[in-house]
Amino acid sequence: MTSPVPPDATPQPSLITYPSSFPIKVMGVKVEGLVHAVTTIALAFDPNFDASTIELRESKGGKYLGVTVTITATSREQLDELYRTLSTHPMVKVVL
Repeated sequence: MTSPVPPDATPQPSLITYPSSFPIKVMGVKVEGLVHAVTTIALAFDPNFDASTIELRESKGGKYLGVTVTITATSREQLDELYRTLSTHPMVKVVL
């Protein structure tokens, strides 16, 4: 007897046309080094990343910092690995 294939096992077509500018919002506790860490990771996945395009936004209480980086997305695999790398960084709390 074979197991039925789960509906999510079939690769879904991408809604993104590659290459494409793709903003990613990263949130973490506002500490020294957060922006540098996010920038370093963005550069590892997009060597042409322009750090001058980074947008910063503090939380109302000033404890957290939102860092938006816009990279050139070239594939679903690149984005998946970038999200995984950012999400596992100890300074990062949320990646959107």
